[in-house]
Amino acid sequence: MRVAAFSIKPYDTASLAAASAGLPIEWMWFEPRLDRHTARLAEGAVAINCFVNDQLDATTLDILAEQGVKLVTLRCAGFNQVDLAAAARLSLPVVRVPEYSPHAVAEHTIGLVLMLDRRLHKAYNRVRDGNFSLEGLLGFDLFGRTVGVVGTGRIGCRVAEILIGFGCRVLAYDPTPVPDLAARGVTFMPLDELLAASDIITLHCPLKPNTSHLIDSAALARMKRGAMLINTSRGGLIDTPAVIEALKTGQLGHLGLDVYEEEADLFFDDRSGSIIHDDVFSRLLTFPNVVITAHQAFFTQNALDAIASQTVRNLMHFNRGEPLEAVVRS
Repeated sequence: MRVAAFSIKPYDTASLAAASAGLPIEWMWFEPRLDRHTARLAEGAVAINCFVNDQLDATTLDILAEQGVKLVTLRCAGFNQVDLAAAARLSLPVVRVPEYSPHAVAEHTIGLVLMLDRRLHKAYNRVRDGNFSLEGLLGFDLFGRTVGVVGTGRIGCRVAEILIGFGCRVLAYDPTPVPDLAARGVTFMPLDELLAASDIITLHCPLKPNTSHLIDSAALARMKRGAMLINTSRGGLIDTPAVIEALKTGQLGHLGLDVYEEEADLFFDDRSGSIIHDDVFSRLLTFPNVVITAHQAFFTQNALDAIASQTVRNLMHFNRGEPLEAVVRS
């Protein structure tokens, strides 16, 4: 079967090719993102394979279906980039990778917390410049701090477990509380209460209509003054202009991001030789208490291998006419 893969980087081709070695899968590699303008590249493919910033809106899906595409596979857990109603109308199944390495994202989350807390990014650059002063590098112990985990799926649970190991008081918000976490001392509570009580807040929920801009000006006002906010989930969970205002006033003390709402035109490419035209993103870069990584949290060899394995398994189930795993439903 021919599979058109979009938003492909060399590490994707290596992992997917290795996982599909000896199987009847013929890959068509495309570096551009999938959208209504590039969908015609998939001509002749039975299935497509996409990533987080591909745009599978109704128009794109219509074009794919007209060309004979029968399956959409995602190299990610999130599916907010897909118009699921349009896919259902076209009888076009959408499958994803629901779990690849929750440890990868959870550990990166803690890395952002530690970097902001102990000013590791500033300390690294100082020492390289021969500046060994400790002024401006004062941090705080994580032990005893109150941390709010918003969303306790696999990643959120792992973050909570790591924080327990640091000796933090862990609060959590999720529509479906996790008994195992509660048994370990995690306190589940309404979101407003969590925001007000937490020194650090970390987001681990999917982007849906009811979570879009979950952290807006009202939510920021409920937080402790000087709190830390971490987002390694989806950029659209936070209202970025509102966060910038909170940083300017000191209401928000630290911000760690691995995702950004308008990241599609920035992340995953080398733009070091060009001017960034996104004024909101450029403003974020001016704050000394902001650390941004470019959707890197998932990026471990373990995760890439798991993503490729599940992707190939999804394709082969379809090719053999077997029941599909990890189907996304509207």
